[in-house]
Amino acid sequence: MQLLVAILPVLLGIVLGEDGSQGWLRYAPAAKGCKSQQVPSAIVALNSTKISPVYTAGKELQRGLRSILGKAVDLTTGGRSNSSAIVVGTVDAYNTAYGSVSGVEDLEDDGYLLSTHDGSVVILGRNQRGALYGAFEYLSQVARNNVTSGSSYISNPQVPIRWTNEWDNMDGSVERGYGGASNFFRGGYVVDNTTRAAEYARLLASVGINGVIINNVNANATLLSDRNVEGLGRLADAMRPYGVQLGISLNFASPNATLGTFDPLDPKVDAWWANITNQIYKKVPDMAGYLVKANSEGQPGPLTYNRTLADGANMFARAVEPHGGVVMFRAFVYDNHISYANWTSDRANAQLEFFQPLDGKFDENVIVQIKYGPIDFQVREPASPLFAALHNTSTAIELQVTPEYLGQNCHFVYLAPLWKEILDFDLRADNKSSMVKDIVSGQRFKRPLGGYAGVPGAGTNTTWLGSHMAMSNLYAYGRLAWDASLGSEDILEDWTRLTFGSDQIVLDTINDISMKSWPAYENYSGNLGVQTLTDILYTHFGPNPASQDNNGWGQWLRAGNVTIGMDRTIENGTGNAGNYPPEIAEMYNDIDKTPDNLLLWFHHVPYTQRLKSSNETVIQHFYNAHYAGAASAQTFVQQWESLKGKIDHERFEHQLFRQTYQAGHSLVWRDSITQYFYNLSMIDDESDRVGNHPYRIEAESMKLDGYKSYLVNPFHAASGFTAIVTTSNTTAGTATTEVPFDSGMYDVAVNYYDLFNGTSSYKLEIGNRTVGVWKGDNEKKLGHEPSRYLDGHTATRITFRGIAVQKGDTVRITGQPDGIEPAPLDYISFLPPGIVD
Repeated sequence: MQLLVAILPVLLGIVLGEDGSQGWLRYAPAAKGCKSQQVPSAIVALNSTKISPVYTAGKELQRGLRSILGKAVDLTTGGRSNSSAIVVGTVDAYNTAYGSVSGVEDLEDDGYLLSTHDGSVVILGRNQRGALYGAFEYLSQVARNNVTSGSSYISNPQVPIRWTNEWDNMDGSVERGYGGASNFFRGGYVVDNTTRAAEYARLLASVGINGVIINNVNANATLLSDRNVEGLGRLADAMRPYGVQLGISLNFASPNATLGTFDPLDPKVDAWWANITNQIYKKVPDMAGYLVKANSEGQPGPLTYNRTLADGANMFARAVEPHGGVVMFRAFVYDNHISYANWTSDRANAQLEFFQPLDGKFDENVIVQIKYGPIDFQVREPASPLFAALHNTSTAIELQVTPEYLGQNCHFVYLAPLWKEILDFDLRADNKSSMVKDIVSGQRFKRPLGGYAGVPGAGTNTTWLGSHMAMSNLYAYGRLAWDASLGSEDILEDWTRLTFGSDQIVLDTINDISMKSWPAYENYSGNLGVQTLTDILYTHFGPNPASQDNNGWGQWLRAGNVTIGMDRTIENGTGNAGNYPPEIAEMYNDIDKTPDNLLLWFHHVPYTQRLKSSNETVIQHFYNAHYAGAASAQTFVQQWESLKGKIDHERFEHQLFRQTYQAGHSLVWRDSITQYFYNLSMIDDESDRVGNHPYRIEAESMKLDGYKSYLVNPFHAASGFTAIVTTSNTTAGTATTEVPFDSGMYDVAVNYYDLFNGTSSYKLEIGNRTVGVWKGDNEKKLGHEPSRYLDGHTATRITFRGIAVQKGDTVRITGQPDGIEPAPLDYISFLPPGIVD
């Protein structure tokens, strides 16, 4: 009866609500007639130890087949089955139980053999973790209706290091995380309940992730207290059944409180780290190792004592080496007080300047972890030249799954195409093929270690990342870390089938939105390699290009009234182009050979410079691209709405809110950036769009009662540079006007500001009707703190569709302030069908 109840909604075509907590492991019931219905009637897991990944694999297979096929499959451990079975275990265990197996000679650590023959399935790993990965892959095939009978193949990971870097803080917050509080810490200590950690490990293991650095790279020394070291043991125990090893970030200066020094060449410091490392390994005998951020952004490090970064890394390497641990040492080292007045200053040179002289001086268990570009997770950067410069040092690539600069999961950006562009880039070291993916795998320079470090920002929200669609990025990260040759669209289709089902309309629609999302975001945020034009001094979310110049952080535009772009040429600029191997340096150093999409990264040019690809001027491209990008974001809403009824209501509505928010905020980006550069260059938009909004009524031009005008900073974050706020923090205000447009049907949009730490209430009336009421409560929905000010971070839009309007109707907006939020308003638009202002 329970089975009938489970299957009945599917047969009736009812789409039940889901909260996203299972991610792509939801194991949705298969459609009737699914060819994967024919599976063996038993599972044999060749290990009965309940904490072993092989036992976990058996339980996962049992769980998955019951959910997908409605089929109860018996699970036994050890021994052998007399009937057709799914056998999962290590090669050695299989040889003991069944006799020698052939075809496994090429199987490597963490790799698996998956064989389906004569009604039986054999899943073997070189180690237990590999067997678990094979089980997850088999279940993925069953869930996607993609099991091929009579096939046998081996899948080995391309790299040994496939880790996530969780930027979780001891107080329970997550830096650059947009999916809730920490899964690992609360109130300064490791959490007591490790259920969530185990669930996360399961999710990661399903895509081949084998290690988790659980705390922020801006580490706190209190992690090393006795109570927290005990807690590390609990977390490791929770994740071990999934083959996920725990690792931690370290604060370089941790010994200082006890020893009064943290000099890496001081024997007392060396002994201190060896001792604490031994204590941790007693609680976590399989700890993966350490991650270290040193001498960057104010963090302590070996340079304090005039020691090298290699001296610092090797100190930790010596401590973990007896235990088989590794050290990931971040190359994100730069001076954040560099001189803007110096034309040759360039933060993009820092990685190479610090690390190239140390090539070959790191211990063998040290991996230098390099961000994919020379700056900081921008919407477009060239591949870091450091990848090609370290021939005698193991390296890993750092990718940011949590899009700190790319919309913070309030804007959806599918990141796999961006990562693929970097991974597939050929740096031509020594004039030989040197793709980034082959360098970090260790293949190109014959290094023993290498890998991937992804920063997901996962939290306690049921969606893990704060957005259902954003989970495609975590899935893609794991798949690419396993095999970087996979295509972005192939990965996406697998994820969509597992997450939302196999309806072709759903597949096609999500594919289209996803593959257009990065180009759209790049268009309305920052083009031609100029970086993401966000506020780098504050939340990294909304537009504020002026924040990037005239400071010591080095994310500069060098934008003036006539020219824009960094001059990174060898002869006249910062010399950054010359950091690349000769063939690549020649391309980037020559403006005629530099791709347009990196023009402003490498060259300082007039706004009137024409592009090779389109013959547009730089400034006209800015105008055109921002309008095109924002227009794409509007279509994503319509496309998502077309899936109503094909996706469960809960996830549909959750993502619809985000797509709608993105569409509105993309207009804020568009208007802000185009207005800023128009004011800077005083060059007109050929299409006369910038600053020309015929469907808008500015709030400050309305009749105000209890409201007053307010000059917004930065000026371009408000239409007409001005908004209105209530005159009191407690008393409501009204803004009234008359409809100046012809009678008809309109979409009515209101742009307002939704500040953190206040929930204002609004009511819109037209004629004698209440058209809509809403609250400024985005801080409860978006998953991050936008801002406490009227600016590009808090500017947002709400739209009421299909409103019948009579010319001359009275329009009244009433705003009730709350907390620090003075019910701010920017403008109201009356949009004819098909028009977006």
